[in-house]
Amino acid sequence: MAPDIPGLHHVTAIAGDPQRNADFYVGTLGLRFVKRTVNHDDTGTYHFYFGDGEGTPGTNITFFPWTNQGREGRFGAGQTQDTAYLVPEDSVEYWTERLDSHGVAVERTERFGETVLQFEDPDGIGLELVAADAETDAVSWVDSPVPEEHQLRGFHSVTLAVPSVEPTAGLLTEMFGYAHEATEGDRHRYRSAAGGFGSVVDLVETDDDYGQMGVGTVHHVAFRADDVEALEAFRDEYLERGLRPSEVIDRVYFHALYAREPNGILFEISTMEPGFTADESLDELGSSLALPGWVEDERKTIERQLPDFDGPTIPDGSESAE
Repeated sequence: MAPDIPGLHHVTAIAGDPQRNADFYVGTLGLRFVKRTVNHDDTGTYHFYFGDGEGTPGTNITFFPWTNQGREGRFGAGQTQDTAYLVPEDSVEYWTERLDSHGVAVERTERFGETVLQFEDPDGIGLELVAADAETDAVSWVDSPVPEEHQLRGFHSVTLAVPSVEPTAGLLTEMFGYAHEATEGDRHRYRSAAGGFGSVVDLVETDDDYGQMGVGTVHHVAFRADDVEALEAFRDEYLERGLRPSEVIDRVYFHALYAREPNGILFEISTMEPGFTADESLDELGSSLALPGWVEDERKTIERQLPDFDGPTIPDGSESAE
């Protein structure tokens, strides 16, 4: 039997311009650019990771910038609606003012007794900041443009838009170890029994048509697991449910297992180790193009194929520390 999942590992979405993407997540949101690599399945596409000071699992939002494909996505059923980060309860005004000063439209609301700031990134990815003084493993980044006391503190949750709540809820509760916590309007909240930050999944039922993958949509949601043995146990459970999981895949910084849950959202389960220092020191994270060993001999060709990118910048024009 597979172990309970404690929470989210990372969220991967599809961006457009890589420079604009990096400038927003570092310069505006204050996350660290922890890894500059390529999509292992398409080495002509960057794969960027933004997270806390050490790239701790549960803090990283990652992107494939699709500059060449250029296909705009369409949000709908079977997709991730919003990705939410934790912020301290006394940081709401700071973030409201900061986002406004960076030209980001913000809507403030209350949900399950918590203050939520809703907004979008430059490509239309739905983001939220949830004010809650919850425990977190997030590590501050000393060079962030956001003061330490206001920095994002890892994930709070994801909101999944589904045509029917029951199939996804069944997988979460029966396989992942989540439990229904509360319902508010059309939003159904599930929380991992194992606890931890990033332990919430909200399900919202929608009558929309299924969405189309492309720029401005989330590609997949990844959950944390301890090791490869756990991934193999999850793979067996997927098969017993009649789903079609991948093999366990080495992604250099973690091992990963993929499967589409019953409503069509791509779920990944990823190990905690070895982490982003597998090929760079902690001080050098994100400072150069990191390639998996099996394509290292193709570096020059890959570099020629990748779009121009100067590294993330702070809005005043100075380069961010990497």
